[in-house]
Amino acid sequence: MNKIATPAKTKTPSSEELALIEKFLNDTTLFLGPDPEIMQNHDLMPRSAVEDEAIGRMSDAHTIAKIRDRIQAGCDEGYEMVEQMGAAPGAKWGDVITGVYSASGDLAIASAGGVLLFSALVHHPIKFIIKNWLNDPTVGVREGDGFIHNDSRYGNVHNTDQSMILPIFHDGKLVCWVASTVHEGENGAIEPGGMPSMAESPSDEGLKMCPFKVVENYEIKRDLLTFLQNSVREPKLQYEDMKVKLYACLRIKQRIVETLGTDGPDALVSTLRLTMENVRAEVKRRVSEWPDMTVRTYVIQDSTLRENCVVKVNCKLTKTGDRLIFDFRGSAPEFTNRPTNTIVAGLKGMLSQLFLCYVWPDLPRGQAAFAPIEVITDPHSIMNCSYDAPNSQSLMSIFTGFTAGQHAVAKFLYSCPEKYTKVHAPTFNMINTFIWGGVSQHGETLGNLCADLNGMGAGATVDRDGEHALAPIFATMADIGEQELNEEDVPFLQLVSKKMTRDAIAPGKYRGGQGYTMMVATKDSDQWGFMTTCQGAKIPPMQGLFGGYACGTYPLAKIRGVDVYDVLLETPEKFRHSIEELMNERPFEGASYTTHHMGMGFEISKRGELFMISQGAGAGYGDLLERDPAGVVRDIEEGLISPSVAERLYKVKFDSATLAIDHPATAAARDAERKARLARGVPYAEFVKTWNKPTPPAHLQYFGCWGEDIDKLYMGSAERFRTGSEPKPNYMPNPKDVRIAELEARLAALDALGGEKQ
Repeated sequence: MNKIATPAKTKTPSSEELALIEKFLNDTTLFLGPDPEIMQNHDLMPRSAVEDEAIGRMSDAHTIAKIRDRIQAGCDEGYEMVEQMGAAPGAKWGDVITGVYSASGDLAIASAGGVLLFSALVHHPIKFIIKNWLNDPTVGVREGDGFIHNDSRYGNVHNTDQSMILPIFHDGKLVCWVASTVHEGENGAIEPGGMPSMAESPSDEGLKMCPFKVVENYEIKRDLLTFLQNSVREPKLQYEDMKVKLYACLRIKQRIVETLGTDGPDALVSTLRLTMENVRAEVKRRVSEWPDMTVRTYVIQDSTLRENCVVKVNCKLTKTGDRLIFDFRGSAPEFTNRPTNTIVAGLKGMLSQLFLCYVWPDLPRGQAAFAPIEVITDPHSIMNCSYDAPNSQSLMSIFTGFTAGQHAVAKFLYSCPEKYTKVHAPTFNMINTFIWGGVSQHGETLGNLCADLNGMGAGATVDRDGEHALAPIFATMADIGEQELNEEDVPFLQLVSKKMTRDAIAPGKYRGGQGYTMMVATKDSDQWGFMTTCQGAKIPPMQGLFGGYACGTYPLAKIRGVDVYDVLLETPEKFRHSIEELMNERPFEGASYTTHHMGMGFEISKRGELFMISQGAGAGYGDLLERDPAGVVRDIEEGLISPSVAERLYKVKFDSATLAIDHPATAAARDAERKARLARGVPYAEFVKTWNKPTPPAHLQYFGCWGEDIDKLYMGSAERFRTGSEPKPNYMPNPKDVRIAELEARLAALDALGGEKQ
């Protein structure tokens, strides 16, 4: 008879053995990638024992207010230093932020000006440092250290943004962190300027710096600096702005040390913690006063910057009690080989910008203002892409996500019985500008961008028109720069700069603020080129509000085969100062005139060739037929709208020579249009039968959900789709291969007609 072996009893490892196993695993970790636990969490860290004890010893409201104001002033001072001394266009024109973070890494106070969402994202790399480097004997965190970072997968928007992070100690104990972040631009990517639209993988996007130590004893380490300088096209820029960010952090540190000297560490630690907790509690209180309801909206992107397609950003905003939930499920799947995806932290940072700059600007700038607000996304979507997907053009997604949120929030604010901020339509949301690169007139290799992206038109409000080219949605206190200063360093001119684009208007009872035209032409270099990063040449990237309209679409236009500088010298009367005139009148004989969608990969340009784009306008508010006729005529007089377009849209009648308004005729025309609307209208149930289709149109490359089924995500056609919870690769063909296939098909069709083959 066979005996059955009795399994040996498993020995339970002792605590010492478990500790040795954990040490072994930690010591042999192959790769410290982005930490999902850190990156998915935007809430405050739990109150630490040190913070609890400090609050117990010092919680006087007046002292806290005094210290908070002092730290705020220090952050603003650091911001001004970077803006005044920085070398990058982004530094000079306000695409900067500085902030103070708690010892646990939460952003407590940020500068009032600049790109607020930068600081709302730098808490991620600080928490990575705390988790991985604080107690690592090969790295450590000590007095005088500084860490650099730009990889958005560890925190930040995209790889053009570089942060300098310093720990602050008192009597040997870590009390807080300070950081400065700048849109540097050039980072060694596949295309110059830092935001490559041609990137097909993270490896194409240039420098990807996980948080690592680059400063010791408050001095930049020369070996690492040399490595970084050799990794980019502008070594001088890399060095100069690393120093600028370091010195800005040191200035903020000085203000903190002064506070520690006058009020002590308990007062500082208590101020940082209570500021965050009080803001978080206040946000929940304010949300609780909103009506309980759900708003659904969406925004369309019209390209991946390499091909035209319909890309949906889907948003449902729900408020219940003191809970506010942004649900972006149903948005397009991530593009496996296109860079218009975003890490979810970037989306959250942009939504925090929405609240701190457009809804509750009175709150202290910090992470706590968004901490209690919830965000839901599909995994591997354009709003929450995987770490293997490129995201150098993440602005394309976070800006449309911002607008979807802004559109929905406006409806909540409108529904509140008491209003503490004006309800307004969405601001124009795309960074329509030129990125440039090549060899300058001084023989230097450069790559960066024009600050025209900071001139977005503001949305109309409940009681007035939107401001022209007011500010970008990502930095409500920024500047569009002086092109003349830029021309000292780069070999091109903006022959037309900051001219309002006629008829690129978003109409409504109150119209949106206008955008402006940019025309650039290379002058003093044979190795210089341009690219663009923008949407909105086919479909507006936003929606109007309460009857207002989005702005019209506008193409990228090129005029080749001309040297416009020769024209200006010999026959200056031929030059026109608007895209409309140049493209319609075609004053340069023998030149080629072409229009394109807004996305353009890097192209080398010849001397005097014109590249022309326009900013869009902020969205309109209210019914067009309610606009004051005097406002319509004023827009005509200011060159914002042409008379024929004004009359067609607004149904306003006026004398073509004097612009005198014919009020009876205007009233009659508007009354006729209202009757025509009623005649065109059908009951909702009948409208839905003709409007709703079961699947996306066959001729469109469509991405995202269709209708109410947010779990079915289309991937370019009605036959290709995935569920929201089951990611699949979503590769786009190379546009050149698509074009070659089209031409081969045409040749095959010609061959089929007969004739001898050559």
